[in-house]
Amino acid sequence: MQPKLKSKVRCPDSEVGDVRRVIMDPLSHEVSHIVVGRAGGGSVEHQVPAGQIQGVTDDVVTLRCSAAEFAALPIFKREDYVTTHEVEIAHLEERIHVTPGEVLVPFPELERSVKRRTFFANFTHVIGFLIGLPLAFPVLRYLMKPMYAPFDNQWLKIGNSGKIKQEDVGIQFKYKRKIKEAYLPEQEIDKNVWVLKATPKVLETIYQGKDMEFRDVTGKALWTNKKDVPYIAFSGKCPHLGCGFKWRTHKTLGQVFLCPCHLSIYDAGGKVLDGPAPRGLDPLPIKVTPAGEITIIDMEFKAGTKAQVRIV
Repeated sequence: MQPKLKSKVRCPDSEVGDVRRVIMDPLSHEVSHIVVGRAGGGSVEHQVPAGQIQGVTDDVVTLRCSAAEFAALPIFKREDYVTTHEVEIAHLEERIHVTPGEVLVPFPELERSVKRRTFFANFTHVIGFLIGLPLAFPVLRYLMKPMYAPFDNQWLKIGNSGKIKQEDVGIQFKYKRKIKEAYLPEQEIDKNVWVLKATPKVLETIYQGKDMEFRDVTGKALWTNKKDVPYIAFSGKCPHLGCGFKWRTHKTLGQVFLCPCHLSIYDAGGKVLDGPAPRGLDPLPIKVTPAGEITIIDMEFKAGTKAQVRIV
């Protein structure tokens, strides 16, 4: 069992404080230290190696060392660490439980300082780039022309609504799509969306009493999702940095959409509940036939922005 934030910390001879933060090793994905705030010690926090942890229960972490030995442990230096919101740690969800509070990793050594020589080398490269840009621009314009091709707005069949057994529960639908990037050969990629059959309460949070219109780059109407149709589809990419998210049960929030990379959390209607995501999940145009066949228009939107900007 992993140490939980706010758990009491006890030595064999006395209680010494509570768990304030958890530090994990970015390579092994294991807890390497816990940060303990001393009982009655104000802002003083000690960094305790995982090897000193003798036992862990739901509310108590027991240490091997005495209270005097605990007091001699290193003082925690916050500037030496970054939160897992600031760096991407693959498969974090499988190692660290979703618990409110700070999960830290060591600050990358190479990012602690930028040498003067590196600065001037980069400055020289920038000057060279600006000088050569007028000569390279015609070639770049020709090569970049495919990037400005019209969006593909065809309807794609992704599955049948019979797969959805409960209301307000996210169900993942996987499908394949053929794409062609610039001058590369056409290729087939795996994609996914999340679909749920929403109750009227969730539909109201999504539509807020108005139908949802989708338009192309010229402003022409493509499709309208009706506010009284229960099926809603969300793009499979998190609006924070484009990572894949999942449908999970959170210990305090219930069933939610969770991005394990940076711990953005959304409710069934796609609203942000916690984490760094700048906006809610991105709805997609969706049609469901009387026979239950689900089709969507596959769209992708720019990550990391509050405004929804379509890019594919």
